[in-house]
Amino acid sequence: MSRVRLLLIASAVSGGLLLAGCTVGPDYHPKAAAELGVPNAYSVTPATTPEDLTRWWQKFDDPVLGQLVEQAAATNLDLAQSVARLRQARESLIQNRASLLPTLSGSAGYQRNENVRGGGRSFTLPDGTVVDTGGGGANSFTVGASASYQVGVFGEIRRTVEASRADYAASGYDYATVLISVESEVARNYVLARLYQQQLANARASLAIQDDNLEIAGFRVQAGLVSSVDAEQARAQRAQTAATIPSLDQQYAAAVARIGILTGQAPGALRPLMAPVKAIPTGPAAVGVGIPGDTLRQRPDIRSAERALAAATARIGVAKAQLYPALAITGNLNTNATSIGNIGDAITGSLFAGLTQAIFNGGRLRSQVRTSEAAADGALALYKSTVLTALEDVENAVVALQTAQERERQFAIALDASNNSAILSRSQYRTGLTDFTTLNQQETALLSARNGATQARADAATALIALYAALGGGWDPTVIPEAPFRAPTNPEAR
Repeated sequence: MSRVRLLLIASAVSGGLLLAGCTVGPDYHPKAAAELGVPNAYSVTPATTPEDLTRWWQKFDDPVLGQLVEQAAATNLDLAQSVARLRQARESLIQNRASLLPTLSGSAGYQRNENVRGGGRSFTLPDGTVVDTGGGGANSFTVGASASYQVGVFGEIRRTVEASRADYAASGYDYATVLISVESEVARNYVLARLYQQQLANARASLAIQDDNLEIAGFRVQAGLVSSVDAEQARAQRAQTAATIPSLDQQYAAAVARIGILTGQAPGALRPLMAPVKAIPTGPAAVGVGIPGDTLRQRPDIRSAERALAAATARIGVAKAQLYPALAITGNLNTNATSIGNIGDAITGSLFAGLTQAIFNGGRLRSQVRTSEAAADGALALYKSTVLTALEDVENAVVALQTAQERERQFAIALDASNNSAILSRSQYRTGLTDFTTLNQQETALLSARNGATQARADAATALIALYAALGGGWDPTVIPEAPFRAPTNPEAR
């Protein structure tokens, strides 16, 4: 009899699995580049072979920059939050996949029943009452097992797993997006810190010259060669230059503090490391940007948006399945014996299969389907928007790099000319061949040219960093870190 019941349960479960082959809702199909409005090439640069940008900061040949970027990748707190979200998505996938399998539970019990009348010893109390202690009793052993299985005839469980798998993949790509943002932000602030150091050096160099000019102007006033206007102009020029130093100090401190926070440290932790003055890092003059299709594959935010669209599409099927009957199968086996040795002699069991179907719900279930369809439409629009924004980022960064490089070339010419003019004016003022106003103008032009050349060099480095980030550099598409191990980038393979 027990074998017959087991066969019935197995038949019901296998029948449910066959019924579960019907899955409602649309199947997701990736969009082609043409459907997303992706051109064949960028409009601002010719198509080139894409570079490996996994560790793009090494192209700047600055060990301190490389150290800070890699430290931020390991200790940044925004990344730690992303890893936690990735772990949560993974556990959600595991929980939803568990719904594909039956739920089994077991129970065991023991009971002792004593017979207090008859069969035992008796004795008489002082008042004459006779008490029978009893001597009989019975043991009872029970063992049971139960199983339940939500078949998911129309694929609601499989669609839920499909959505969770896509969510897990999207969380991995979201981590990579944050990683790229953190790396580029560290590099950008590093460039700013070096820029402010160079501007401070420019200001102090100008102060040294202006101190000399003030001294010369004082001597010429004492000698009666010029009026005190020259001395006052020299003093005003020096004060104006000196006034820029506190502001530059404040901006430098803010950039260093920001790098400290990005690396998961206190704001002032990196002051000793950054204190030695170094040049603004200079990267390569050109980058192989490839074609827009390469960017689609490399940018993790695009891949995350694509996975979000896949999840939204799967949830349409989850909502549609609620319109159809739901099949649940439950069964149990029990045995009861007076001794452990007889535990399997008599087994009883039951099997129940039930269908439920919503008859009237005021249109709520169909409204849920329409809600899911609207969510998928929104996910598609977001996917397209993410793609176009990524292409915009690349083109803007390419133009910014080109213009900054051109400005750097022109400022190099301006700096050379201004330096020559300042030297000649300084020599002529010493010999009385020109007035202080002319000297003042040339000194101001020299400081402006120095700062302009420095700013253009920093702008070129910043544009290059932005281009690397826009192309999706800074992460390895084959791995996504997941504490405490490194997981595959494609969670669907897990």
